[in-house]
Amino acid sequence: MANHKSAKKRSIQSKVKNAVNRQYLTKIRTNLNKFDNFLKNNDTDEAQNSLKEVNSIMAKAVKKGILKKQYMSRKLSSLSNHIKKN
Repeated sequence: MANHKSAKKRSIQSKVKNAVNRQYLTKIRTNLNKFDNFLKNNDTDEAQNSLKEVNSIMAKAVKKGILKKQYMSRKLSSLSNHIKKN
């Protein structure tokens, strides 16, 4: 455990930031699963709407520094290719 004031503060900040990051990643994962379910059901309109939502959430995560920009670009490109194939 931290012994001085600044280290204790840093520990608390780290725990809070970790909780927020986990929430973002959970949101992303949930929406990706919804997207996959729409694709499996051949519901391209809903999949398109879901892709917009995934894009929005991932952009916010990139802005916060949770995800890297290149990862987001690659993932969105892959998802849009899945829609085109269906």
